[in-house]
Amino acid sequence: MRTSSRTRYRHFAPFALITSAALLLTACGSGSDDASGTTANGAAAKADKIPTTDVVSAIPKDAAAAKLLPSGTTSLTVAVSVGGQPPGTTYLDDGKTLTGQDVDFADAVAKVLGIKLKTEQASFEAILPALDSGKYDFGASNFGVTDERRKTIDFVTYINDGQGFATRSDSKLAKVTDLKQLCGLNVATGAGTTFEATLEENKKVCTDAGKKAYSVQTYSESGAIWSSLQQGRSDVVMSTINGLRYAVAQQTGVKFLNEFHRLDVGFAFKKNTKLAPAFQAAVNKLIADGTYDKILKKWGTTGSAIAKSQISPPELKN
Repeated sequence: MRTSSRTRYRHFAPFALITSAALLLTACGSGSDDASGTTANGAAAKADKIPTTDVVSAIPKDAAAAKLLPSGTTSLTVAVSVGGQPPGTTYLDDGKTLTGQDVDFADAVAKVLGIKLKTEQASFEAILPALDSGKYDFGASNFGVTDERRKTIDFVTYINDGQGFATRSDSKLAKVTDLKQLCGLNVATGAGTTFEATLEENKKVCTDAGKKAYSVQTYSESGAIWSSLQQGRSDVVMSTINGLRYAVAQQTGVKFLNEFHRLDVGFAFKKNTKLAPAFQAAVNKLIADGTYDKILKKWGTTGSAIAKSQISPPELKN
């Protein structure tokens, strides 16, 4: 279990579903507003294939944004973690081409800035620590902005996601607004994530109330999280809002409960990066010209839209 100050606040990439035909891994994007499979923009969730609409290649360079880059910058290396399901980074049917919401946003920003991107895959928990060494120029893997992370990482925000809960359809849980509702239950989540940190730090709410603490079950393999829920070894899953909404739209017997804590999500850089102003300008350009909305609609995540990009804003406390 990763518990260092650098790793315990990782916002886990959207979880992969169990590898079986019944779970329809190649279905369309996430962002459904309820367990019925209705997407954030009102369309019924599809379970046929990963969306392949090209919303990036025609984006023109913006001279004003590009001028903000450090002198001589022509290419950058971005690190991504392959999560296994949309809207997170996954593979197209050819098994080698990466796609996903984070990929589209990284590629779109590169087009606006007129630079080339070299994409490297890395494990989710390895990306942020590697930024300071210069191994990667930035990371794009649904990194939530927290006050703890801001001590060592700079962010440029591009969506708003956060923490949520899902459970089996036969569960009596309807909404989790207080972690005391989880007392005595088994909660499955990703190891080394913001979810694990939130759960571990608040176990005392149960014991302080004279109740049995909930058990935090952490998994490094994302498919195992859903398997534990389906097989009854866990009672509830805590994960990203968009990832959970996607998951419940693609499999029977589970339901999305509710959003618990919203977080801004951003490109991650080493502290005091000189790249942030250019990336912020690029994201705001995408918002202004409508490309931003096209990317969100492609992945069914219009509910995660932001009005403007920010550089390392304070953690949302809602």
